[in-house]
Amino acid sequence: MLIYLHTRCIITQKSNSMPNKNKLLILFGKNISKLRKEKNLSQEALAQKSDLHRTHIGMIERAERNITLLNIEKLAKGLEVSIDELFRF
Repeated sequence: MLIYLHTRCIITQKSNSMPNKNKLLILFGKNISKLRKEKNLSQEALAQKSDLHRTHIGMIERAERNITLLNIEKLAKGLEVSIDELFRF
């Protein structure tokens, strides 16, 4: 990646590593995935039951989304668990 600043050319190295993900998001996502698999649900099936988009479920499980309280409630209903169970990791 080249960045031009005034008349000088500064070369920066783009990192190929994954961005640092928040540990809480990682743990939450892994727990959603575990609970979903325990219920034998695909991401698509959970999305339908939770009134969320299929890609949103995948992004949550991969810790790429910091979801809202309303969507946490939807996930709990879709998984048929209490909200606090989503945070037991």
